[in-house]
Amino acid sequence: MKRKGKAGTIFITAGSLLLAAALLLVGYNLVDEYRAGQTANHVLEILQQRMPETPSDGMRTQEDAAPEQMELPDYVLNPDMEMPIQEIEGNDYIGLLEIPSLGLSLPVMSEWSYPRLKIAPCLYHGSAYTGSLTIAAHNYRTHFGMVRGAPAGTQVFFTDVKGRRFSYEVSTVETIEATAIEEAVSEAWNLTLITCTPGGQARVAVRCIKIFYY
Repeated sequence: MKRKGKAGTIFITAGSLLLAAALLLVGYNLVDEYRAGQTANHVLEILQQRMPETPSDGMRTQEDAAPEQMELPDYVLNPDMEMPIQEIEGNDYIGLLEIPSLGLSLPVMSEWSYPRLKIAPCLYHGSAYTGSLTIAAHNYRTHFGMVRGAPAGTQVFFTDVKGRRFSYEVSTVETIEATAIEEAVSEAWNLTLITCTPGGQARVAVRCIKIFYY
């Protein structure tokens, strides 16, 4: 009986320790997500103050404007040009990403790394100017946690630091093996948003097509 009692105590203690470890991990993730959201919002406020006002109502789409009335922007004439950057608190940003239906408005860093992903979404590949932009972000609820559920037709906007706005809509959502991150990069899509599934077992690539640009 004593042996059974000791074994039961050991199992209970081990279970309690595992439960405590799980709760600590959940708590750490929640704190990390909250901090990431607060940091991104802080940067967003600064970036919006520094960016010129986005052209709006008076601008026409490429389809609507007559050729003789269009003034081609420099990035159309030279799509391989570098995207301009705005330095904020030691990090460089290329613009902001908006998904109104999800309530998301986020700054986008000019280069990706794991430490940078804890601050904001990052440019992973390509450029808005060449028509093949790939942006990566953590699956924090305050970052890209909700984008994997975006239905086809969801509007997505990217605005560079010069105030030039590019409009897209979600076409499809793909699930990719966690080790096959390079498969997420595709020149066939104008915009791809990359994040992880909960638990990081796989990657999600939200594929978007460009509707028009300002």
